[in-house]
Amino acid sequence: MFNLLKMDLRRLFRSRSFYIILGVTAALITLMVGTISAVSVQENLDALQDTGMVVTDGSSEDLQEHLRGMTRLDFAHECLGSGFLLLLTGIGVTLFVHSDFSSGYIKNICFARPRRWEYVLSKLLLTGVYSGIVTVLGILLSLASPLLFGIRLDASPIAEILRYAFWLWLPSWAFGLMGLGLVLLTRGSTLGIILAVVSGGGLTAAILQNLCQRFGWPDLWQYLLSSVVQTQCVPIPDGGQIAMILCCSAGWALVYAAGSLITMEKRDI
Repeated sequence: MFNLLKMDLRRLFRSRSFYIILGVTAALITLMVGTISAVSVQENLDALQDTGMVVTDGSSEDLQEHLRGMTRLDFAHECLGSGFLLLLTGIGVTLFVHSDFSSGYIKNICFARPRRWEYVLSKLLLTGVYSGIVTVLGILLSLASPLLFGIRLDASPIAEILRYAFWLWLPSWAFGLMGLGLVLLTRGSTLGIILAVVSGGGLTAAILQNLCQRFGWPDLWQYLLSSVVQTQCVPIPDGGQIAMILCCSAGWALVYAAGSLITMEKRDI
């Protein structure tokens, strides 16, 4: 299993899609922080409004007041709490694992190892590594970018940053496993990418929230991974959120492992 993981990691660091995902992550965070820095100056905000842009969230003074009470970790959560790291992780994992089927890699591996459980475990661990790299990159950039754009924030302890990174990484790992399971089920990347865009962007949670409010259902939307990330407390979730994150991560790992083993035994790969 560890030999397969080494092979997967070697392929990952040589794949073009992996670096494209990292580049998109860096570009989005930098653009986001740069935009915040620009609109925090009233002259820049007025210039944007003169071009026809509609700003509905207050003035630059309001934004400056909001930033004044923030720590670096609070700012990082404002950047990453939208769930776009879930989206990028889901797309990246889907594209990478889909290449196993399009290139014939999985045929060679599973011919040599008919039980196939080693392949499943290696992909589970690889998804954890992939989501971890994207999460760490996102946190580092969201902490460092304000310094580049002159946004002054209060410092945050390293221990709090590490705790936040851990509890942000687990939902990303679980979300990556959702996409991975769809790839093994459909042998294609389309459904996994659609899931990543729709669910990772929060659209599924928004639709479910409206349905729950309209029909008086329980707040089921809060159990979706995108909602878990958005409502996470900083620097560490409360007890209920911790239990939810752990259950989601362990649950999707079990669903992926059991489902993929059954599917790979029953269908020709």
